[in-house]
Amino acid sequence: MEKVNIKQKLDMISEYWKPHIVGELNGQEVKLSKFKGEFIWHHHKEEDELFLVLKGRMSMHLRDTIVDLEEGEFFIVPRGVEHKPVSEEEVHLMLFEPASTLNTGNVRDEKTLDHLKRI
Repeated sequence: MEKVNIKQKLDMISEYWKPHIVGELNGQEVKLSKFKGEFIWHHHKEEDELFLVLKGRMSMHLRDTIVDLEEGEFFIVPRGVEHKPVSEEEVHLMLFEPASTLNTGNVRDEKTLDHLKRI
């Protein structure tokens, strides 16, 4: 057991759209990531995802609406809901999701990460 310093961990992340595992609990992983630009449209058949904005702002595009998120706000994308994270500026995020969650969900492309780095 040890404490986690979120700022120190985020300083270790230099690439966008590459979440890093910083903790685990009850089959869930706690991840930190930096986003900038647009990700891909995708969904997760079995997993819900929580996106907590630590720094910056982003939009979660859903097929029927856009949810804008500021620092200190979070949004839970329910399983099966198609979504696309978008950020015009660098945003720092904490993600909570089941360990089985593939970052690109039902889509496989150059952004798919089969194994995440643990920091």
